Amino acid sequence: MTNFTIKDLETFQSKYPDYQMELVEGDIVIMSPSGLESEEVGTEIARLLGNWVRPRKLGRVIGSSAGFILPNSDLRAPDASFIKAEKLKQTTENYAEVVPDLIFEVKSKNDSLKKLREKIEEFLSLGTTVGVLVDPRQHTIEVYRLNETTITLHDGDIFSVSEILPGWEFPVADIWAPEFD
Repeated sequence: MTNFTIKDLETFQSKYPDYQMELVEGDIVIMSPSGLESEEVGTEIARLLGNWVRPRKLGRVIGSSAGFILPNSDLRAPDASFIKAEKLKQTTENYAEVVPDLIFEVKSKNDSLKKLREKIEEFLSLGTTVGVLVDPRQHTIEVYRLNETTITLHDGDIFSVSEILPGWEFPVADIWAPEFD
């Protein structure tokens, strides 16, 4: 069994630049493009987050294409993430060797909820404070914190992560893709 490294992943990415890849437990995983709905929801979350974070200079908001080299040597890319300013004072053109403080995974049509939950749990075990699983089809948001009970939010609820970003919140119903008449 081959155990690939970050260097191997970079070689594959240089040969196949149109594919997004992650390194998970020594295996290279090719990520399929997400559906329109999940990408629209993920972009809206990143927009709301960025509109709160940037003017206050609280840190960095990262989209779905950026990879993080984690302490366990995996290279993972959440759909949206936040890194406190003091953890990454300057950006890099390389992968960030930092564990984000907040991550979002948005379920797309072909995603497995089990695998998304495992990915969130991996980030939490490595130092992420809050992991969020967003399911646009079910209109639910699952909020994960290490060693705490998962909280599930629905339309009508307000999402917040006051331990990371006091004052930032949004109504759950506001992130879903709009329907135009």
